[in-house]
Amino acid sequence: MTKEEAVQLLEQYNQGEFHLRHAHIVSDVMGWFARELGYGDEETFWQIVGLLHDLDFEQFPDEHCIKSQQIMRQLGLDERLIHATASHGYGITVDIKPEHTMEKVLFATDELTGLIGAVAVMRPSKSVSDLEVSSVKKKFKDKKFAAGCSRDVIRQGAEMLGWTLDELMEKTILAMRASDYVN
Repeated sequence: MTKEEAVQLLEQYNQGEFHLRHAHIVSDVMGWFARELGYGDEETFWQIVGLLHDLDFEQFPDEHCIKSQQIMRQLGLDERLIHATASHGYGITVDIKPEHTMEKVLFATDELTGLIGAVAVMRPSKSVSDLEVSSVKKKFKDKKFAAGCSRDVIRQGAEMLGWTLDELMEKTILAMRASDYVN
């Protein structure tokens, strides 16, 4: 599957600006991590995983990470893609554990990109370009702020990767700064 084909599939099941933007941000973040972690030869695949990770969420929120597997299998897509996208729902809607580094990055950063984005829009600059980890940590502790972003999932993702929460936040901020869809 090409990135262009992934975008077409994404847009077939998602029309909302929020969901489309989130998919592109996560795709860019995944591409950044692929390059940074030594998986540059798989960058496009990582980006496609990011694009399609919430394929079913807009139309089938109660079957998130379940319906997407059905859709992708009907289309004959690669099982690696199906496993990777579904694994970010581990412990929430599915029992598919993130195994590959790429899956762990998706699991860890999906919720975190939402939290970081919410912190950024509260700043005078409305940007991640001047955002510091300390600002994200402060809002991370406030459970009412961006309440839909699971702090438990973010913590668990950092643990899966063997990183501290600060490391995960710092790297994700850097990845988001590199995205064309942020700011």
